[in-house]
Amino acid sequence: MGHCHPKLVDALTEQANKLWHLSNVMTNEPALKLARRLVELTFADRVFFCNSGAEANEAAFKLARKHASSKYGAHKNQIISFFNAFHGRTLFTVSVGGQAKYTQGFEPLPGGITHLPYNDVEALRAAVGEQTCAIVLEPMQGEGGLTPATPEFIRAARELCDRFNALLIFDEVQTGNGRSGTLYAYEQFGVVPDVLTTAKGIGGGFPLGAMLAKADAAASLAFGTHGSTYGGNALACAVGLASIEEIASPSLLANVNARSEQLREGILASARRHGLFSGVRGMGLLLGAPLVDAWKGRAKDIVNAGMRHGVWTLVAGPDVLRLAPPLNITEADLAEGLRRLDLAVAELAAAGPGGG
Repeated sequence: MGHCHPKLVDALTEQANKLWHLSNVMTNEPALKLARRLVELTFADRVFFCNSGAEANEAAFKLARKHASSKYGAHKNQIISFFNAFHGRTLFTVSVGGQAKYTQGFEPLPGGITHLPYNDVEALRAAVGEQTCAIVLEPMQGEGGLTPATPEFIRAARELCDRFNALLIFDEVQTGNGRSGTLYAYEQFGVVPDVLTTAKGIGGGFPLGAMLAKADAAASLAFGTHGSTYGGNALACAVGLASIEEIASPSLLANVNARSEQLREGILASARRHGLFSGVRGMGLLLGAPLVDAWKGRAKDIVNAGMRHGVWTLVAGPDVLRLAPPLNITEADLAEGLRRLDLAVAELAAAGPGGG
C-alpha cells in the first residue's frame, strides 16, 4: 500500500508509545486481535506469528513432519514440492524450494523431499502415497515465472492429501494479502488448504509473517515444539492489524482487480507495438510478461531500461518481467508507469535483440 500509509503510521506510532515486545511467556493484545481477525477472514482456526516468509514456511514444514509423525509414524515424512518453487532461504526452505541455484554449496541437504513438475497432475498422482506428509505449493509460482496453478492441479492436490492423510500447504507469501485480487489466492480456486503461510504485505513492509492452520494440524505443534523470540511482537501485530483491515476492504480489492485489467491491457498493447512480450499472465497485481524467444534471457535489461525512465519493475527468472505495483495505485499513476515502461521497451526494441 505504498510508503507511509497513514493508517499504518498511526498504528505504529500509537503502539510504539505503549509496548514493543514481551517475553513469549506472555501474549499481548495486538497479537490476539490480529490472530482473531485472520481466523475470521480465512479458513484457519489457529495462527502462529513470526518475522518473515521463510520463518512461516519453516514452521509449516516442521508442522507437517510433526503432525505426520505423531499421528501416523516416523515413516510418513515425504514433503512434495515443485520445480521452480521458492519458499525462503533457510536450509530447510531452500531444500523444499525447487531451484538448485539456491542449494548449491550448502549440501548435504535435508532429505525426504520430492520435487515434481508444477501443474503436472499425473506426476503428482504417481508420487503421493502413504509416506507423504505434505504437498507444498504456491497458488502461483512467484520466482518461478508468475505461473498460476491450474484448477485441476489444485483440486488433485487437495484430493490426494485427503486420501493419504497429508497436509496441503499453500505458500501465499507473494500471492497473499490482496495481491492476487482476493485476500488470499486460495479463495479463487474453491480449494481450502490445511496450512497457509504469509508475510510481505501482511505487515505493510514491517517485518511480520504468519502460519495459519486448521485446528487439527495446529495441535501437533504443541507448546515448546516451536517458537520465535520476536514473532508476534506487539509492534508488528499492531501494524499487521491495520494492514489487514485496509487490505480486506472491498474498495481496495476492487481497485486491485480494476488496475489488474488496466495493467494487462497496457502490457498487451506494448507487446503489439514492440514485439518483446509474448503475452501476460498472473493474478491481480502480480503479473508476468514472458519474453518472446528472440528476447529470452533479457528480462533484467528491461528492468534496467525502466529504471532509466523512472519506473521500477522486477524479474521472475531471466525470461519474465514481473510487475507488482502497490495495491492502492491509482489509475493515473498506473497509466504513467505504463507510459514510462513503454518508453523503456521502445528503446530496447529500437536497438534490437542483439543490441546493448
